[in-house]
Amino acid sequence: MARPTGQIGTVAMLARYPVKSMRGERLDQAELNSHGVAGDRQWAVYTTDGGIGSGKSSRRFRRVQGLLGYRATLVDAVDDAGVVPVIETPHGDRWPADDPRAAEQLSAQLGRPLRLDSEAAVPHKDASPLHLVSTAALRALGRLLGEPVDVARFRANLLLEVPGTGFVEDGWAGRELRLGEEVVLRIGAGMPRCVMVDMAQGALGPDGRILKLLAAEHDLLLGAMVEVVRPGIVRLGDPAVLV
Repeated sequence: MARPTGQIGTVAMLARYPVKSMRGERLDQAELNSHGVAGDRQWAVYTTDGGIGSGKSSRRFRRVQGLLGYRATLVDAVDDAGVVPVIETPHGDRWPADDPRAAEQLSAQLGRPLRLDSEAAVPHKDASPLHLVSTAALRALGRLLGEPVDVARFRANLLLEVPGTGFVEDGWAGRELRLGEEVVLRIGAGMPRCVMVDMAQGALGPDGRILKLLAAEHDLLLGAMVEVVRPGIVRLGDPAVLV
C-alpha cells in the first residue's frame, strides 16, 4: 500500500502551555523552534524535593492533583529571564509566575508547599519538543467511545485537520511534514498517554474511560511525538504537506 505524499490536511489548532500541567492558550500563529512552540512549558510547579508538578509520578515528575484547575498565559511584560506567564486560579485571581503570591496561592489551595520556576537543567517536557494530533485520530477514538472527544484532553500543540477516520499518524513516523512556507517537522513515534487524559479540566469533567480504551485498542498511544527540523512561523489554515 502506497504511503501518502503531498498535502494531507491543514493546521486546525495551535496551542501553548506556558506552565507544565496547567491549562494553556490557543494561538492564531506560533513560532516553532528546536524546543517546540516558543514559550511552551518553560515554567513548571516544583515540589519541595525538586520534582516537577505533573499528572503522574516518575523520576522527574511528581503528581500534583489540581494543577489542571489553573490556566497559564503569556503576556508582553518581560523580565531578565524573558516572558513570564500569568497564572489564573480557579477563583479568578491572576498573578505573574514570578510573583511570590502565585506560589503562595498554589500552596494554600492545593494543600502542599509548591514553588514556580522556569526550566533549568531538567527539562519540563515529557518526551518530545512538540506534540501533534490529527482530527482523523480523534474521530477514530470518538467512534470507539461512542461520542466526540475534545482535543483539549490531549494537550497537543498542533491539531491537523485530516480527512477520514483512523490513527493516521502511525503511518507518518520517520517522515518530514512541511507546515506553511517555513516550518519543517520530523514525525516520530506515537505519543504515550497518561492519566491526564481522564482528568477534569475547565469545562471538561472527569472521564475514566479514555485511558482504558486507548490501552485496549491502541497501545496507550494517540498522536505523535515531533521534532522541529526547520524553525519558523506556522499559522492556522496553513497546509500540511508530507515530503
